[in-house]
Amino acid sequence: MNVADAMTPRSELVTVELPGTRDDALEYLQDGGFSSVPVVKVEDGVETFRGLVSRDSLIENPDEDQLALLLEEVPTITGEATIEELASVMLEEGTRRVPVVDGDLEGIVTITDVIHAIATDDADGETEVGTVAARRINATYAGTPLPVAERELYYADEPYAIVLDDDAEPAGILTEVDVLEVANVVEGEARTGDSLAADDDDWKWESIKSIGNRYLPTRNVEIPTAPVSEFMTEDVVTVTRRKTAREAARLMIRHDIEQIPMMSGNELAGIVQDTHLLEALDER
Repeated sequence: MNVADAMTPRSELVTVELPGTRDDALEYLQDGGFSSVPVVKVEDGVETFRGLVSRDSLIENPDEDQLALLLEEVPTITGEATIEELASVMLEEGTRRVPVVDGDLEGIVTITDVIHAIATDDADGETEVGTVAARRINATYAGTPLPVAERELYYADEPYAIVLDDDAEPAGILTEVDVLEVANVVEGEARTGDSLAADDDDWKWESIKSIGNRYLPTRNVEIPTAPVSEFMTEDVVTVTRRKTAREAARLMIRHDIEQIPMMSGNELAGIVQDTHLLEALDER
């Protein structure tokens, strides 16, 4: 399967044009819920891809209004490249979204597109997950106050934590999405003295920081202080080490998840994340 078969084509993409302002990108990101937007420049009727503007860039440069100074040069790939070549680019560059460019912007391809390809037999999925799963597992205690658990996710730079009960046994899983769903942007003055957004301020949404395709509450966000056990998912989908990447991909698509705990009998043995399925395809 080639990238062109998996990508979202140019005809379905919304782009912003140079010259432009941060508001042009902000409107798209707010309305579409995406983590970045392609930037193009049109001269004499010819469109040229110039880069992406991401939520990270907007957050990190709050006083910059010119779109040209907010855009980021990013790795690209051609539509003729294979899904395996795409997996290598994503892993090497640490990105989850790659513009498809061959002279012109032809589309965008994401890690979810790759997982779909594996799940539907359009890419190799025979690798056993036990060979690519991570053995180091991020965890938190069921009684941990949710704001503390959120900081644990942030500092660990992981989108999940396996929740352990009083007997140190897995009791559920907490993800960034679980935190995001109960986080509220607050008004007034932060304890650190940072200025907070008002209800009519476009920056209010930017208190939810994007990391790749993931979102973490940061400053200006109020998180309930109840224990993690009240917010975690208890009915957790799991796999064994002998399951294939294809079976894991299908579970990820069916349950709309990005990571699956790996079990060995009743013991937690590892974690299988969508990026690990990329490793099963990596041709480097």
